[in-house]
Amino acid sequence: MNGPVRGLKGNRTCILAPSILSADPLAVGDSIRSLGGEGDWIHVDVSDGHFVPNLAFGPMMVEALRRGFPDAFIDVHLMVTPAEDFIGMFMNTGPDIITVQVEAARHIHRVLQAIRDAGITPGVSINPGTPACMLEPVLHMVGLVLVMTVNPGFGGQKFLPEVMSKIKYLVRERAVQSLDFLIECDGGVHSGTAGVLVKAGCDVLVAGSAVYDSDDPARAAREIKQNAELEWRV
Repeated sequence: MNGPVRGLKGNRTCILAPSILSADPLAVGDSIRSLGGEGDWIHVDVSDGHFVPNLAFGPMMVEALRRGFPDAFIDVHLMVTPAEDFIGMFMNTGPDIITVQVEAARHIHRVLQAIRDAGITPGVSINPGTPACMLEPVLHMVGLVLVMTVNPGFGGQKFLPEVMSKIKYLVRERAVQSLDFLIECDGGVHSGTAGVLVKAGCDVLVAGSAVYDSDDPARAAREIKQNAELEWRV
């Protein structure tokens, strides 16, 4: 793995990364604690209102999460452009992964190398409308590939089934090139889609509204993982 990813591929256990984009903005810490440990990672969506039509979070949030949850695995997804202008803000805030959009970086190799040189696992993400082949030149550099399964920016959107071919492409390339990056999916993930995604080859599921909008977030998170792991055991 290209960095300290605490991946669980070896024992076929699903990783669930609840997105705080859907958490209570006045009580993010309480929202995370309401999961009762059912979430494996904390997923932080950072958006600039330019690359995507929304504003969300910044380096101070990541710093606060690291202070409040010192043992947590923090998964930061930058939906900002140009990515080169933002990565330095997050280097010393305590993330385990920094993922950048392939569409948002002028020099994607340089960005990923800078993240890795900082001792952080580099990740790369791709939007639904971008061909998967755009990732091929940098697959060897990353510890995680994030496939957006909705158009990024807002929670609660419907899963786009046409992105499934990208997951299959990544599974194939990972095997052919003998790589070990994790495949993460974000958008429209809930108990009904989790099994389909992991069956296709997804390792990490990002779920926001399906978890935090529930009356019982811990139960919702548990159901997503259970449905995913049923497919993984087949």
